[in-house]
Amino acid sequence: MKRLAFVTLGLMIATNSAYAQNFSSEDLIRRTIERRAVEAIIWGMPAVNAELMFGAMNDAGADFNQVVYWSRPVSWKNQTLTPNPDTIYLMPFYNTKDAGPMVLEIPPAEEEASITGSIDDAWQTALEDVGPAGVDKGKGGKYLILPPGYKEKASDGYIALPADTYAGFVLLRSNLKSGSDADIAKAVAYGKRVKFYPLSQAANPPETIFVDAIDVVYDSTIPYDLRFFQSFDRFAQREPWLERDKAMIDQLKSIGIEKGTHSSRTTERRRFSTTPRAKRMPGSISNTKASSHRRSMRAATGHFLPSRMWSKACRRISPSPAPILWRAVASPIPWRISAPSTWGQASST
Repeated sequence: MKRLAFVTLGLMIATNSAYAQNFSSEDLIRRTIERRAVEAIIWGMPAVNAELMFGAMNDAGADFNQVVYWSRPVSWKNQTLTPNPDTIYLMPFYNTKDAGPMVLEIPPAEEEASITGSIDDAWQTALEDVGPAGVDKGKGGKYLILPPGYKEKASDGYIALPADTYAGFVLLRSNLKSGSDADIAKAVAYGKRVKFYPLSQAANPPETIFVDAIDVVYDSTIPYDLRFFQSFDRFAQREPWLERDKAMIDQLKSIGIEKGTHSSRTTERRRFSTTPRAKRMPGSISNTKASSHRRSMRAATGHFLPSRMWSKACRRISPSPAPILWRAVASPIPWRISAPSTWGQASST
């Protein structure tokens, strides 16, 4: 058995060696760049998504240390990751690099009004939750977002939140009692009781600037092409490297992302990154596995309409009505969710 294992291993090594010899030096360089680019995408996805939200904030006419909000439940124009159409959203965006610590005041919850949400850094790491489910327990509070490396002790009365990045965002939901115009107006008015200002101006806080994005296409979807790396480069120029980032610094440098160096991507790397993957690597995962996944998903779940491509993202694998297990098509991980006990009818779960 051992001999068979050694023979098999030897054949694999010989086969791989012969296969590797078929690549030119240019091919090997390109494959190395591609591997490192893929690793950068996987690792940097949260940062790039946040960077794109910052760009969408600017496109909406807002700036850092202001609040973007939606004056009605969102429509298709809100192209963020998982928006819900049954709440009023407010997004304070902060940047402490020049402004210093930022104060976020959350109003106390009321019988028919409350705010829930979280404060995140630019890696989308939650610093703390706010509202009834957060630190203030619905009593309201002053959250103090501190820049990286900030050493001064926060004054009494503040909930200090040290952040690893200068920029970040707060995702708040002003909860609706109903979808009526009157209740929407109440939720908006309550949400605008949030205050957002620099600690340096706490003695006489300026008026918080709210920018309504309801009629703006607010698009922070991630493009997996050269624009991804351009966004990642902007992030890298602004934010400090963390201890955990050290393993990636040299790899990012090899694909043109280096702190303190703008537009460092070489002509070859730019040409490579803008060449369609299908042309670079026929039969690659983007061509074969993705289409195979779509076919298996449609076969397993069916279309909602015969003339459309929409279909369920997962299929039922448990016979019980609720709660049930669903399994994502082509995925080994079961998801447990609550579902209506009677299919086709509305449910409060």
